[in-house]
Parts: sequence; structure tokens; C-alpha cells
Amino acid sequence: MGDQHIKVLLAEDDYNLGNILKNYLEAKGFPSTLFENGKEAFEGFMHDTYNFCIIDIMMPVKDGFTLAKEIRAINKKIPILFLTAKSMQEDILKAFDIGADDYITKPFSMEELLVRMNAIMRRSMQADGQSNHVIYTFGKSSLDYVRQILIANGVEQKLTSKEAELLKLLCDNLNEVLDRTYTLKRIWHDDSYFNARSMDVYVTKLRKFLKEDDTLELINVHGVGFKLVVTNT
Repeated sequence: MGDQHIKVLLAEDDYNLGNILKNYLEAKGFPSTLFENGKEAFEGFMHDTYNFCIIDIMMPVKDGFTLAKEIRAINKKIPILFLTAKSMQEDILKAFDIGADDYITKPFSMEELLVRMNAIMRRSMQADGQSNHVIYTFGKSSLDYVRQILIANGVEQKLTSKEAELLKLLCDNLNEVLDRTYTLKRIWHDDSYFNARSMDVYVTKLRKFLKEDDTLELINVHGVGFKLVVTNT
């Protein structure tokens, strides 16, 4: 996907790792700018156009969460991938809440980083006019899957790529139980306990968005999965 001229904002305070990442990404066709803290990265974001953000959570001056929040306030769509230490897994729930598309735990291989980036870009950078431009209608709501926009009873909500993916699966299985394990393997590629917790954060967010529509209910089916139900209200 390097041929699409994806420009990467890279925020990493470990100078050596930052340079390795920058050199690797550029070798793969992704021009990258390295910033050593969140403050510099945000200033850089405001002065240039980027298509992808890779942000380390632990940074001096301004941490990755604050940076991501500021970026999200300006640009709801740009993909954000967090870099995190293994000991900070709980914080990733916070990252998803801010609107991260994915995370990767240090130490990681460059190949894994590239696979995750490509997966995010496949989900979130499809052109609006493509033939798979799918609109799902359910209750008083609709999901524009390609543009990642949910309109719940007239209220528009921009979704992250994972939120759109999860809602699409719920729509594909409308009024039927969506199996937890299947969903985790389909979207997260792994049904670990931690990914299950992350998924619960997403379900809670979708439930909050869908509250605008009184004809819909997103139900937890204990031990099995979830169910998006259209009621006759």
C-alpha cells in the first residue's frame, strides 16, 4: 500500500527506535516525520498533512493519549496506531475510548507493524466511490460502512474503523446472536482475554451512539456474544 503516498506522523521519544521505524517505513514507501514528544508532534500535525499516525503512549512533555485526543478533535478519520509497553495493557482500553484504530505491544517486529498498518488502511481508506459502498439500514438508523458514518435517528456519528467493522458484523447478523469468539477472531485476529475487554469497550461505545434510536437495542447475550435487535417501538 506504499504506492498510495501515505505520509506517516511518528511520535516516539526513544530516538533509536524512532529512527529504526522511520527508516523502515520510508524503505516501504511511507514518507515519515519523527517527533520526540507529543507537543512537537501536535505542532507538526497542524503544519503538515498526514494520512496515518503512529503514537507512543509514554512520552515526555505531552503523552500519547493527550496527543491522540487533540488529533481526534481536529480529524475524526485519520488512522491512529498506538505503541505501548506490555505492562500498560489496561491503558489500551483508554486508547480505544479515545478512538485508536489499533495498538501494538513492544517489542514488535517491523513486519507485524506493517501488517497492522495495511489492515487499518484497508478498512479505513477505501475511496467513497467504490463498488462495495454499502449502506446498512436498521431501525431508524443507517451505517455507511465505507465512509464509517453512523446516522442514528438523524444524529450523525463518525466511527473508527474497528467500530464500523463491529457494527457491520452486528448488522450482518441483525436480530441474531453475534458470537464473541468469531467477532474477536474476525476483527482482532485473536480471542485473548485482553482483546475481549477491548471489544467490550467498543460495544459500550456503539450502545451509547445507538441510544439516539429507540427502536434499537444492543444486548449482551451472557457467555455467547451480542445481539442488535430492532424492536417494534
